Amino acid sequence: MSRNTYNDVPPDILDNEEDDDSVAVESGSDVEFDLEANPSSVQRGTEVIRRFWTTLPNGPGVYRMLDMKGDVLYVGKAKSLKNRVGSYARGQAHSNRIARMIAETSSMEFVTTATETDALLLEANLIKQLKPRYNVLLRDDKSLPYILLTADHAAPQLVKHRGARKRKGDYYGPFASVWAVNRTINALQRAFLLRSCNDSYFENRTRPCLLYQIKRCSGPCTNEISPEDYAELVSEARAFLSGKSNAVKQRITEEMQQAAEELEFERAARCRDRLAALSAIQGVQGINTQSVEEADVFALDEQAGQFCVEVFFFRNWQNWGNRAYFPKADKSMTPDEVLSSFLAQFYDDKPAPRLILLSHEIEDAELMAAAFSSKAETRVEIHAPQRGERRQLIDYVLRNAKEALGRRLADTASQQKLLISLGQAFGMSKAPRRVEVYDNSHIMGTNAVGAMVVAGANGFMKQHYRTFNMKSEDLKPGDDYGMMREMLQRRFARLVKEEPKTPDRQENAGSPDPEDAFPSWPDLVLIDGGKGQLEAARQALADVGVGEDDVTLVGIAKGRDRDAGRETFFKVGQPAFKLPPRDPALYFVQRLRDEAHRFAIGTHRAKRKREMVKNPLDEIAGIGPTRKRALLHHFGTVKAIQRAALEDLMKAPGVNAATARAVYDFFHERG
Repeated sequence: MSRNTYNDVPPDILDNEEDDDSVAVESGSDVEFDLEANPSSVQRGTEVIRRFWTTLPNGPGVYRMLDMKGDVLYVGKAKSLKNRVGSYARGQAHSNRIARMIAETSSMEFVTTATETDALLLEANLIKQLKPRYNVLLRDDKSLPYILLTADHAAPQLVKHRGARKRKGDYYGPFASVWAVNRTINALQRAFLLRSCNDSYFENRTRPCLLYQIKRCSGPCTNEISPEDYAELVSEARAFLSGKSNAVKQRITEEMQQAAEELEFERAARCRDRLAALSAIQGVQGINTQSVEEADVFALDEQAGQFCVEVFFFRNWQNWGNRAYFPKADKSMTPDEVLSSFLAQFYDDKPAPRLILLSHEIEDAELMAAAFSSKAETRVEIHAPQRGERRQLIDYVLRNAKEALGRRLADTASQQKLLISLGQAFGMSKAPRRVEVYDNSHIMGTNAVGAMVVAGANGFMKQHYRTFNMKSEDLKPGDDYGMMREMLQRRFARLVKEEPKTPDRQENAGSPDPEDAFPSWPDLVLIDGGKGQLEAARQALADVGVGEDDVTLVGIAKGRDRDAGRETFFKVGQPAFKLPPRDPALYFVQRLRDEAHRFAIGTHRAKRKREMVKNPLDEIAGIGPTRKRALLHHFGTVKAIQRAALEDLMKAPGVNAATARAVYDFFHERG
């Protein structure tokens, strides 16, 4: 069998594999075993796999290997489930990684699919959902931002978009970052004067907003521009974003010259400013290419057992930004294996462009191209160019990948030194691998929230941040001690329940394992507060069964006049102490505390803002966004809805008698 269909299994498993039904699997011993038991050796795991192998079909599908707790160890696809699973059961020529995986396997699950392409797509989806330990994992899998030019309103809107494409309109992207989208939208507003406000704001305007005054909107809300002229601006914007930039600039240039000849200097100046904005969009794209209209370019670099995948996005012959990813992968995996698995997950929730350029040949390129083509409903090609301009482009992206990974490794080394100094400062036997910092924020007890930030060898681990809305009815407004107790009790009660700290876990807590084994239990907990806050935290941990030997607990009291550098530290069972003014550990603690403070205040402000703009219609059962929009469009304001008679409510578009009665009763019972 061609190895390109078995890329998710290392080469040591694929040797001498055949494409027939008779995969030679020895029967092994006749020892009876419990499938739910934890395999204590590769032999036991092999026996488990053999038992499942005997009943498997020869068709395509996806398999999952599970440990004794039911957690998924590995997800793989296969053109023939029987052949693939049989390769694990041979009991020979396995790499250390595969041997460990087999030894931990106590059960397996299978899903058959119609085609191998379906198996590839399902595999990528399950890996992103389940995050198995032995798969390549795309850590940062946030959706990429797009620019949306809407088509569901008489005056189309130009906005940033993320997520599912449910709204009618034209989507342009993806962009590498929100910053790139915002920069482009700002320039497009100056160039085409399209509105960015939402529909409800648009409908309720009686005079132009500030964007009109600063010449970033043409004011369609108050008819400052005719619908025909606005439609012409929309057409120009659509043409520009579709790659017809030269034609658009030529039309604007001709209009500017005509206005100048007719002595309409204000109109000529507006055209001049629009041309400058368009030039700004094209001038900040960095590297561009004349041979690639639409493509995503991937380059992978490996250093010190870590991988970096740099992605450049090209659309309409323009570079729309780049982004570095650091997938989790075992050191024994080859670059082409990592890149192949990364690609499948990367395009799991987004359409692929017509061309994908890679720095490495991958074995299942044809299968992956077929899968992406079926999702995108257009032909997708995958190439690893070896010469020409495209190869130069790959080399450029690869150079960026090397630099990004070099910076990450340097940052990790520096961060590890800081963690070592932090452990020494607080008398810990080993450097902490996971540090959690807690803070809370409120105004006179209102909209109280707690915040937890997490740091490790790779810096701030924002994917592990958590917020806590204070729920206790016994909590008095402004009770900081009570908030700290509730926050820590909820955090550690769940941790004790889901991942109890066994002696083995505790013994290995401070070992310098790679970041892919980032622990769930903190080694060090920092509390923003003094002796009282520390005692509240200690009591909260004791109440849920977490002892002083399980977690090092430290309180940080601000210095006189809240000056940084004068902090006093409190530790259970020890007198208060300070760190030397120039100690790197002191600066590190200040960074950790400031990040927790920033996160807590930001969360509190967001919650307070939501409360301030909360619409009474949101409290009525059966009133969703569509009906709320219909009511507001019909009556204009919530006060008008509140004063409306039942008969008037029933006349609103999309509002039936039951909904009208619910709205009427809600306001009149309250009033």
